[in-house]
Amino acid sequence: KKGYPRFKKSSRSVEYNTSGWKLCPDKKSVNFTDKKGIGKLKLKGTWDLWRFDVKLIKRVRIVSRADGYYVQFCVKVDNSETVETTGKIIGLDVGLKDFYTDSNGYREPSPRFYRKGEKRLKFYQRRVSRKKKGSANRKKAINRLGRTHLKVSRQRQEHAKRLGTKLPQEECSLYSW
Repeated sequence: KKGYPRFKKSSRSVEYNTSGWKLCPDKKSVNFTDKKGIGKLKLKGTWDLWRFDVKLIKRVRIVSRADGYYVQFCVKVDNSETVETTGKIIGLDVGLKDFYTDSNGYREPSPRFYRKGEKRLKFYQRRVSRKKKGSANRKKAINRLGRTHLKVSRQRQEHAKRLGTKLPQEECSLYSW
């Protein structure tokens, strides 16, 4: 279409501080009381909110992702862990060829999640391009492509988290250069 460029909407998330939402007494659903018309949402997941007092919940955010909507709770918790030092020191060099190389000579190979998923992404991008603009099937194809991109990004995040928790457990002091 002619005219100004249409940018992506900035409303991929809605954030509430302490007002505009109310946790149900069973703590299995949230009722949004503002005038946006969201209403009651049933909560699914592994984290149980019954552990936390409602006053400890500082923020509630509704996030739209390719595979659905998520409710995020920001909870104020005192988290203090005591770690016994082993006296070991290790240096890390983060690179492109290898994920990291440590000072002992160990090289963690890069998992290359994007390269492994490229064939799938290419397939779904081609399917999107073949659909007629504005059709319902195009929207479905775009959703499927978005979920594939989301899977790749989640694989990358999970890999980084696993290494981020594994290394400090094995070695005590980490230095990167």
